[in-house]
Amino acid sequence: MKAQFSFGKGGIEVSVPEGFRTQVILSHTAQGLPDEQAALYAALDAPIGCSPLLALAAGKKTAAISVCDITRPAPNSVTLPPVLNRLHQAGIPVEGITILIATGLHRGATQDEINTIVGAEIAAKYRIVSHDAKVLSDHVFLGETGRGTPVHIDRRFIDADLHITLGFIEQHLMLGFSGGRKLIAPGLAAQETIKVIHSPRFMREPMATEGSIASNPLHAELLEVARMARHDFMLDVTLTQDRKISGVFAGDPVKAHAAGVAFVEQTCLEHLEEPVDAVITSAAGYPLDLTFYQIVKGITAATHMVKPGGRILIVAQCAEGVGSPEFARRLSAMRDFKSFLEEIRTAPVEVDQWQLEKLALTGEKFDLFFYTPGVTRLSGRVGLRHPRRSHCRHPRRPPAKRPRSVSPRRPLHLRPRRNRSGRRLARFNLLRT
Repeated sequence: MKAQFSFGKGGIEVSVPEGFRTQVILSHTAQGLPDEQAALYAALDAPIGCSPLLALAAGKKTAAISVCDITRPAPNSVTLPPVLNRLHQAGIPVEGITILIATGLHRGATQDEINTIVGAEIAAKYRIVSHDAKVLSDHVFLGETGRGTPVHIDRRFIDADLHITLGFIEQHLMLGFSGGRKLIAPGLAAQETIKVIHSPRFMREPMATEGSIASNPLHAELLEVARMARHDFMLDVTLTQDRKISGVFAGDPVKAHAAGVAFVEQTCLEHLEEPVDAVITSAAGYPLDLTFYQIVKGITAATHMVKPGGRILIVAQCAEGVGSPEFARRLSAMRDFKSFLEEIRTAPVEVDQWQLEKLALTGEKFDLFFYTPGVTRLSGRVGLRHPRRSHCRHPRRPPAKRPRSVSPRRPLHLRPRRNRSGRRLARFNLLRT
């Protein structure tokens, strides 16, 4: 059997040997909207849970807009023009608007990437700046959350009269779902904040996982951070497989985001009768597979489909290599998953250790394999191995007719149903990320 997978910008064909009971699973999405611009304007003018954007902007002199960086396929060049139009109608001039690229601890955007992120026309006209989490003096300290997280947010965002975020909603390996509050923290937070919200305290919470919102302590923490930063208005969208807009959710940052999450849950549901022995998946292609750091999300998503001790193979281009210098150093020094997890349990948090922590937590339970041409030195590490065959066949053949699953386009999630005591039940729901 052969299947086409999302891989970089062009895709890749993966060959699976005969003799397996194989199921190809494609994530569901809603249909694309027939008129995206009309839907965007309608959402801005009749938002969820708050006044229209035009009314919120009236009397304001400045506005800050937080947008996703190059590692996220958010359609900013489509969603920004209606927002800018309404801000100008309210009297805010071009020079009063700052568009911040919410990098978190990712690198700043290049000029070519800025043109891709917001569109060349907007890039030439407006002030576009990349957030830098490592310069504490560029942030305003807003106090601590109830759980004790110090909150430092980009000064250029805080100093504006109106605070807006633009993003998109899909499942997220720690927060349950992306979008909304994530565009403020970690997006515009200083590393002093980011390290705390990515510490083992949150990373090892059972409910800090894909598809989990109501009982997710990290979600609750970031909502509190966003309130402290005066998150006034959000515009998030959902996307189809070919990244067209399928839904628009604007308004109150809590209520509108909740509506978007409900939409994703209702329209992107897939079913798998039982967990399988092995899964082959991707990280959804460019830009989500630019680095090894980013593709960890594809690995954690696949865990919801596999039996304990099962095997996961991810195919991802990793055109920019491993990721940040901090992550690369940590990955290079890691001897094995168990000792790494023990080492960081109580040690001061280092930049980007959390992604490796999520990988190690996964590697403790599953057998992991990688086809990552941009990263070639994994085979010597415990639990991090490349397939031996160039066509991505699974390196060890399971017994004939054992079930295996193939998720060609995007990582898919099995969300275990739970009873009121929190125990896992037998039925699983498969959700796209």
